[in-house]
Amino acid sequence: MTGPRRVALFDMDRTLVSVETASLYVRYQREIGEATWRDGARVAWWVAQYTIGVIDAPKVAARVASTLAGMPEAKMIARCEDWVARYVVQHIGDRARRTVRFHKERGDLLAIVTGASPYASRPVAKLLDIPHVIASELEVEGEVFTGRPKDPLCYAEGKVVLTKRLAEKEGFSLEDATFYTDSHSDLPLLLAVGEPVAVNPDRRLLREARKRGMRIERW
Repeated sequence: MTGPRRVALFDMDRTLVSVETASLYVRYQREIGEATWRDGARVAWWVAQYTIGVIDAPKVAARVASTLAGMPEAKMIARCEDWVARYVVQHIGDRARRTVRFHKERGDLLAIVTGASPYASRPVAKLLDIPHVIASELEVEGEVFTGRPKDPLCYAEGKVVLTKRLAEKEGFSLEDATFYTDSHSDLPLLLAVGEPVAVNPDRRLLREARKRGMRIERW
């Protein structure tokens, strides 16, 4: 008789990728002439708010989504594949790759669970041969973006809701999952899985991890 299906869930920014991908993306936009230094400063401010846990994630998501209204989805797919190849891949560390490989060789189901968009995260998943992506989806009608995000965002409790949807579809329990993340905002999912792992944890997550006896790793 086979046992329960084991699962490995990975946050992306500051976990699989050692830096914030939003900052890398605005650098890419500046290179292709679609962003200014003010855009870079705005993203830096959002990243700082996220890091200290005071970001209004729905407001930021709505602001970002609104800038995409009318853009063909195919254009974003192609752009993000180019961006990941040129800006992101070098920030995927050896420890992240080894951990993904360990779970794959063990036969676990693998998924990225990220607050980023699927357009940013699917190329990373493809590079690491991770078959599933749970991300913050954007509304598309007639193959173009409407300028609105879909609910729920893949953030905080939303990560639990969306991961449970994958669990129902693929037939696994969160109790049989390992989740790797750096962020205190991911505490709801960390507490929902059987094996929570704090990777490069921010200050607040480090305190919680020590208090709750979670495994702590540096990638």
